[in-house]
Amino acid sequence: MFHKLKTLLDVKDRGSKQSHKTFDTIITPERSMYAIGDVHGCNDSLDRLLKQIDAEAAGDEAIVVVGDLVDRGPQSAQVLERLFTLTSEAPDDVIVLMGNHERMMLDFIDDPSGEGARWLLFGGLDTLSSFGITGVSERLDAEDALEIAHALEGAMPADMLAWLRALPLYWANGNVCCVHAAMNPDKPLARQSERTLLWGHAKFFKQHRADALCVVHGHTIVSQPSVLSGRIAIDTGAYKGGRLSAARLDMGSCRFLQA
Repeated sequence: MFHKLKTLLDVKDRGSKQSHKTFDTIITPERSMYAIGDVHGCNDSLDRLLKQIDAEAAGDEAIVVVGDLVDRGPQSAQVLERLFTLTSEAPDDVIVLMGNHERMMLDFIDDPSGEGARWLLFGGLDTLSSFGITGVSERLDAEDALEIAHALEGAMPADMLAWLRALPLYWANGNVCCVHAAMNPDKPLARQSERTLLWGHAKFFKQHRADALCVVHGHTIVSQPSVLSGRIAIDTGAYKGGRLSAARLDMGSCRFLQA
């Protein structure tokens, strides 16, 4: 039996009971779905959560992972291999988004001694270790950084790097928009910048959207997954000893699973 953290069967009524600063959250996906929060190298937690989903799902739901698959946790390579395989086997049913940590990893591969070097300070060493690349310092000279980047690329299974480069920045399902970090509330989905989608926006938590879109996101750690003012937050800090969370979204409803 999966763990139900919270059940919200009538989100509109829930919104009406809050203060005037809280706005109704409308949830109208065209297809039932699960959204999984930031995995950050926690493959064991991902395994438990996917087993919960498999045990209850009807089989026609979409599963979307909102990015930050790698870094900080100990099993980034295993997470990537698992999700790479799942998306290859069921590309219409399993969708994996780009997170800022995937972007930083790709920047390191492309420019290890320049802009990409910062990745090592944000959990990159843990990802390298999961691929069997150890003894790496956070501060590398240009020659060593290039060698490590080549080693990482060589350690990835065939076609994984191309898959990572092609990860989408968002996925839309009815009025539900899944992104990694945030959306600018003043702009429609098609006009969001990559920086906003991957790193966040100053107005995201302060201003509700006028278009009634429901934004499912990770990136910002919350103590419990939540639905608030058109936002569904599902990053509960799995790598920091929290639990990996997912949201099940159906027409007019949202409930949470945790592992």
